[in-house]
Amino acid sequence: MTLREMQSAIDTWIAENGGYWSELSLMTRLSEEVGEVAREYNHRFGDKKKKASEDDSSIAAELGDVLWLVLCMANQQGIDLQTALEATMDKLNIRDAGRWTGGSQ
Repeated sequence: MTLREMQSAIDTWIAENGGYWSELSLMTRLSEEVGEVAREYNHRFGDKKKKASEDDSSIAAELGDVLWLVLCMANQQGIDLQTALEATMDKLNIRDAGRWTGGSQ
């Protein structure tokens, strides 16, 4: 699926399931989900391991939740993420060329 196809599929699902949440609710939910990604990273790679009583989760599942919310937010704001990502890649390849690979920093 392209980003545009993902955005379209989500928009259809949202329309069939009650509509988009408010902007603030989506932003808050995104913050919660990013926190869950951080928690999984900490459990997997950091010093804080899971308690036996904690549910098993995965970084992939949490990143999927983050992506879902970013796509929802883009749809709600009328942003074509395909175009936005292409602009970001152009910026990285032109403005930041060599910045991360030992070039001028």
